[in-house]
Amino acid sequence: MQSIKVRNLMIGEGRTKICVPIVGRTEQDILEEAVKLREVPADMAEWRVDWFTDAFDLGAVKETLRKLREILKDMPLLFTFRTRNEGGEKEIEEEDYKALNIEASKSGYADLIDVEVFFGKRTGELIEKIHECGCKVIASNHDFAGTPSKDEMIRRLLHMQKLNADILKIAVMPNNRKDVLTLLLATEEIYSNLADRPVITMSMGGLGMISRLSGEIFGSAVTFGSAGKTSAPGQVEVYELKNVLDMIHKSV
Repeated sequence: MQSIKVRNLMIGEGRTKICVPIVGRTEQDILEEAVKLREVPADMAEWRVDWFTDAFDLGAVKETLRKLREILKDMPLLFTFRTRNEGGEKEIEEEDYKALNIEASKSGYADLIDVEVFFGKRTGELIEKIHECGCKVIASNHDFAGTPSKDEMIRRLLHMQKLNADILKIAVMPNNRKDVLTLLLATEEIYSNLADRPVITMSMGGLGMISRLSGEIFGSAVTFGSAGKTSAPGQVEVYELKNVLDMIHKSV
């Protein structure tokens, strides 16, 4: 598997990296969260732009991105508009989604763009355009209905790889402990045998918390932790998360 370098961060090798979401609704809230994020042990930041009140104002989005970059300095920044269908705050039309992500890519302030791989019919074209702008892509799929079979999760991740996303991500909701094991088995298999690039997987909620901690063992390159507000169920507080990840890394 080939690791991915984003600024000074190598994703896909060593300790599982910690990404902390920024989920403010106003520009002031967003920037205040970014300042606090600089003080916690995060490896990268994610701006969840779907929380932003002015998410559909491209000028406001670009200006907030600029200010975020000034605050975050060399910390990698992931730009994410999570659609309501996959757990986000807002609905958005396909063309608007495409325009928003391309504008973020062109700005030069975001390093990675999250692309929901099953939103719309031209995901491959969007990934290609983002690459042309110099950004990397995390292709994603979030299943809040349950946990698909191991083979189905692998199929979805391999579809992302076929579309040439730089990092492959899937998050699922467990209904029982076996669902968590299914996610971990799918992670290990694709990491060990099928993927040629980094993978991010998680089982959401309290039941799936172990999947957010054990990435280095099973093959998930990034985990999402909280520094106050959470953007998804089951996220662990960033200091506690780092302690566990460091302990596992030393053991491995």
